[in-house]
Amino acid sequence: MHEFLIKYIKSHSTTLLSESDIQLINESFIPKKLRKRQYFQQAGEVCKYMAFIVKGAMRQYSVDDKGAEHMVRLSIEGWWAGDRESFTMLTPTIYNIDAWEESEVLIITKADMNQLRSIPAMSEMASQLDNNHAFALQKRVHSSISDPVEKRYADLAKTYPQLLERFPQHLIASYLGVTKETLSRVRHNLIKK
Repeated sequence: MHEFLIKYIKSHSTTLLSESDIQLINESFIPKKLRKRQYFQQAGEVCKYMAFIVKGAMRQYSVDDKGAEHMVRLSIEGWWAGDRESFTMLTPTIYNIDAWEESEVLIITKADMNQLRSIPAMSEMASQLDNNHAFALQKRVHSSISDPVEKRYADLAKTYPQLLERFPQHLIASYLGVTKETLSRVRHNLIKK
């Protein structure tokens, strides 16, 4: 499992990893398996770990007073899962994160993550990922307040087609902020074009 993470770090950094860097990374990330629908974290808890997904798919969502789920994030192999705010600020999270598929993850504590930032390649990777996350979040917020659902769906299909293959339509609809009926209509109209 760690080999996938090391390859990932190398692909997100121009700085070489030494053997001692790799050993420290391997010692800091703990392998964990999650059954389908098993929680990684639940609302009300403090997020004690971030997870790097080696295999599987996970979802991050909140549940409103009426019991409706609102997808915040859908994640697959090579992506990270965890509530960054809760992890960083050590405050209770409002999100549930669970495995949508049987998943294998590598988890890390905040203390170990901070220690790994002394490794130049890890620091470079973290900086690049922070930028990528900020850009994607800004784009998603802008799209959700200004683009019609047809464009949001088309952009998602173009940018992350694997999400449409791995997650059912009702989760994709929630992620886009629409009902599954609306998404069904949009998909039907796009097929007809």
